[in-house]
Amino acid sequence: MRLKGAKAVHYESGPNMTPLVDVVMVILIFLMLTGSFGGQEHYLISNMPVTAAGVGGSSDEIKEEVALDIRVDSPTPDRFVATAGRIQADTTEKLTAQLIAMKKQFNEAGTPDDKIQVKISPGRNVKYRFLVQCYEAALRAELPRVGFATAH
Repeated sequence: MRLKGAKAVHYESGPNMTPLVDVVMVILIFLMLTGSFGGQEHYLISNMPVTAAGVGGSSDEIKEEVALDIRVDSPTPDRFVATAGRIQADTTEKLTAQLIAMKKQFNEAGTPDDKIQVKISPGRNVKYRFLVQCYEAALRAELPRVGFATAH
């Protein structure tokens, strides 16, 4: 006696989930590649002086600090120009000397070194090495608080 049901193959495994898993994985990879996770972490942390503009805060929290903004531009691909008020330099040595003179003026006016905040702002298409040279000039001038701003 032969059983007819023994030869028949029974597939009762439910729907095929492979295409669903493939689509979910593609969406997950897309979101991981296009999303930004912790985008602000790659910037240097700086303690820029608190200003009175904005919401909240009292005037007691405002620190009396001096902000020295250095704008770095690149007129040609192999040269930079750093300007900050009366300071204008195109080499690291000139910028260091002028920052030392500016620091001396601030100290004579009664501003201690820890209250001088240097902010380096790159111009459009400024090479990273020029920003590093300006940063090194500020460190050679013994200015301990140096920060970076976004391109202007």
